[in-house]
Amino acid sequence: MEVPTESVEQKNVSDPGDDRCSDNDFGPSILGTKEYWEEAYQRELETFSDIGDVGEIWFGEESMSRVLRWMEKAKIPEDASVLDIGTGNGAFLVELAKHGYSNLTGIDYSPASVELSRNVLKAEDLTDVPVKEMDFLNCQGELKGFDVCIDKGTFDAISLNPDDSTDGKKFYVQTLKDAVNDKGFFVITSCNWTKEQLLERFSEGFEYVQELPTPSFQFGGKTGNSVTALIFKRKGN
Repeated sequence: MEVPTESVEQKNVSDPGDDRCSDNDFGPSILGTKEYWEEAYQRELETFSDIGDVGEIWFGEESMSRVLRWMEKAKIPEDASVLDIGTGNGAFLVELAKHGYSNLTGIDYSPASVELSRNVLKAEDLTDVPVKEMDFLNCQGELKGFDVCIDKGTFDAISLNPDDSTDGKKFYVQTLKDAVNDKGFFVITSCNWTKEQLLERFSEGFEYVQELPTPSFQFGGKTGNSVTALIFKRKGN
């Protein structure tokens, strides 16, 4: 479950007055519904079956490359346990495996996404990479012990849920705290939230490590980024 950048409002323009962590920053959107993603990945599944096209890589290939560069620079071991939250078409799992990472897990609440991811991995002879049908907000404590958790658009989608995005965001943080090992890392890429908002949202249980460089723009005398990518570390108990 990853959010296409062109389909949501771009919020990441620097303005101190807008940096408070509000639960009312966005109106509800179909992008926050399971039904939307199931239909989207069902179409991509059919396309992959027909012509072998894995579908869109949300935030572009560079979004994966910048995380992989950080992992290399941070000397993340190749056997580190890595969770891809909302794996979508599984493209990031493929790239992680190609870069030598061997202890990977992908989850998504869309059955079509899970089937697509498994098919994409199988086509790359990566059948040993598990992909589970699982709702991150309702995982019943099954997600624990990960050294690195990666989110590329899933928190954005949860923030757009028409039913209850406020509780969803709170459940997300709690689940994440349970999933990441002490001193483990959380990597988030977002096109909805500014750096300051993400820092406040994940201040409970996590400490900020660094911001990954993303393309910037200027508008109305202000400088901003269409995408924010941050690294957090889980605080020890």
